[in-house]
Amino acid sequence: MKISIAIDGPAAAGKSTVAKKVASILGFIYIDTGAMYRAFTYYVLKKGVDPQNEAASCALIPEVKIELLPGGTVLCNNEDVTRVIRDPLVSANVSYIASYKSIRLHLVALQREMAEKGSVVMDGRDIGTYVLPNAEVKIYQIASVETRAVRRYEENIGNGIKCELKQIEEDLRRRDYIDSHRDFAPLKAAVDSVLIDTSFMTVDEVVNAILSIIKRKTAGDRK
Repeated sequence: MKISIAIDGPAAAGKSTVAKKVASILGFIYIDTGAMYRAFTYYVLKKGVDPQNEAASCALIPEVKIELLPGGTVLCNNEDVTRVIRDPLVSANVSYIASYKSIRLHLVALQREMAEKGSVVMDGRDIGTYVLPNAEVKIYQIASVETRAVRRYEENIGNGIKCELKQIEEDLRRRDYIDSHRDFAPLKAAVDSVLIDTSFMTVDEVVNAILSIIKRKTAGDRK
């Protein structure tokens, strides 16, 4: 049977890392929706368009082709943007792009199309509430902003990206506000989601917790 796992939560909560591992263990398709919004943001910046200009940003929709390949590779118009979409400039502007209804509708259609191909683990901001409202399992993953800032800082340094911890924390607070206050499909926990605070958990502990939830939630369906 086909199963959909939705993992939502604020920026840098570790969703992608965990979702990727859970998908690998279960043999499910992993869909990183955040990477799709980052790829679109990268293209907006590449074109010299102000990401805070909604009309100009949305006008680029027909020009953008985003693909997620096995192994985590992200393509934007056939360009491998896997690494560059993690640049601080993209991070600082992605919440603006993700708040625009036309862009969200365009990318959500692609995400739903991907989910039709088989069992999936999809992470983002509005997966359980809007993209896949009928997902069998919904997780809302959180962590303190301080913890998330340190994680993102260490991730960036590990990838050779220069950054400052204080600036990352400020950016995360701003992104949290934008994501949770946008008019269309804002960041919030689905009423039937399971909350996991990962502030003091290792990646493996979070993965095991989610696997246990999935097993419990889908046990009846598999009988």
